[in-house]
Amino acid sequence: MSALTRHRLTPEKTGPALRALSEWTPPDAPSGGLHPGDVGWQLRLEDAEFFLWTEGTAPAAVGFLDGPVLRVTTAPGADLGALAADADELLVAGNDWCDGLPVPGWEREKESWVVLSWAPRPVSSRAEPVDAANAPDRVLVQRAAFAGSTFTVERWHRMKRSPAGELAVEALVRTPAGEPAAAATGWFAGVGRCGLLEPVGTDPDHRGHGYGRDAVLSVCAALVERGASAVAVVTPASNEAGVAFYRAVGFTVVRENRDWVRAGRVLQESTT
Repeated sequence: MSALTRHRLTPEKTGPALRALSEWTPPDAPSGGLHPGDVGWQLRLEDAEFFLWTEGTAPAAVGFLDGPVLRVTTAPGADLGALAADADELLVAGNDWCDGLPVPGWEREKESWVVLSWAPRPVSSRAEPVDAANAPDRVLVQRAAFAGSTFTVERWHRMKRSPAGELAVEALVRTPAGEPAAAATGWFAGVGRCGLLEPVGTDPDHRGHGYGRDAVLSVCAALVERGASAVAVVTPASNEAGVAFYRAVGFTVVRENRDWVRAGRVLQESTT
């Protein structure tokens, strides 16, 4: 058996990790803790870094630290014990959660994440695609929808220039008066693979008018047009309104996931 090696990747070196994650993405819903889109969204950050584990020359896992959570997707048939043993070096005090990789001696988090999947179907939408011209309005929606968001136009451009930039599909919906109301970003994983929504948001001042629905359906349709077999979204089970929203626009629940957690820890809310 080849030795397991962990590589630290800077944003510009994430191509091999993105290709591996795409190859490991099933047709119906993402596996593990990461989809190529999770890496793509993380690439908006100036200090983003990632890990690629290999056995010989073959990728065995991809991961990154999302705040205190180590998020990982492993290759089919990967040695989970060896990966967990190596990942222990990253799981220092404070990094007390792991998504996608069982950690010996840890417990399952009580909070679960709902994985929902959307099957291709005809849609209609008021959305417009996002480009450099309307990116500032897309950013405004993000900052309004998520309290504490650190998204900026500069970070939008960094994301789009990254190795994952070509995987991104975005939609913006405006009010009849032209105000930016809702936005969604989707990520392509390849023909016959499941795409991912990450993130989706509606300005609180404009909720209840179907703008979020149009943004989501526009992105789903665009991903399917590129060749995605389905589109998935992941949201906390405690977000009952979010789960109900996705079900109402045609998503079905595929499964629920729970992170692995060091005993006695409580997950803190993160910003987007």
